[in-house]
Amino acid sequence: MTDTTVAAAPAKASGAFFVETVTHVHHWTDELFTLRTTRNPTLRFSSGQFVMLGLMLDGKPLVRAYSIVSASYADELEFYSIKVQDGPLTSRLQHVKVGDQVLVGRKPTGTLILDGLRPGANLYLLGTGTGLAPFLSLVRDPETYERYEKVVVTHTVRRERDLTYRHYLEHGLPNDPDLGELVAPKLIYYPSVTRDPFVHQGRITDLIHSGQLFADIGLPPFDVARDRVMLCGGPSVLADLKSLLLDRAYEEGSVATPGDFVLERAFVET
Repeated sequence: MTDTTVAAAPAKASGAFFVETVTHVHHWTDELFTLRTTRNPTLRFSSGQFVMLGLMLDGKPLVRAYSIVSASYADELEFYSIKVQDGPLTSRLQHVKVGDQVLVGRKPTGTLILDGLRPGANLYLLGTGTGLAPFLSLVRDPETYERYEKVVVTHTVRRERDLTYRHYLEHGLPNDPDLGELVAPKLIYYPSVTRDPFVHQGRITDLIHSGQLFADIGLPPFDVARDRVMLCGGPSVLADLKSLLLDRAYEEGSVATPGDFVLERAFVET
């Protein structure tokens, strides 16, 4: 696919999509990348929601659901993606460059929003792989810290090099000139790795079952009266985490009926 093809997103796509311009691309590894685009001023979304993102291919939109990484008040839109070399979309999307055009859906949606949860003391954002994306939006939202005493972000990956956004969560955000004073006392970032030696090693489900997660961060184990949870990641880990929470008397919530935890099934794999 040529750069010319990527850039030639026809105006007729604007019925369901905005045609936005790529402003920044960062390749973390040979499997992970981030891109930023312009943002139509009419697009409104809540922290944690996703939109359809993609390209025009043979005159038709090729899109997948992507969580929005950027804050709801940001001037640009940021997205975080894996690279699947034979994937219909990501095999092409990974090659976009600054100045190219992409399609962004006009209707954000998703379950990972604050209003899907009942009030609580602590908020746990459990993400694996690129499932970290919606939580990056939520931790930039002042309302998250107004609602909760502690905000715990866990990010589980296979290799240490896959801990993208690690420096931002450990240093950048707590020291942000606008948000740092609000964030620093409340945000706890907990990375874990399954295949490399690392200070926190293992699947997040195992770290919860063993109690190691809670011992490491200095908080008591999950209590449905106190702790609220959001889940985002691959289907198998979502199923395991959901089962773990249900065993602890947690009730799944939604925007219509808030509960003790919510999860997002929209996960880009192609």
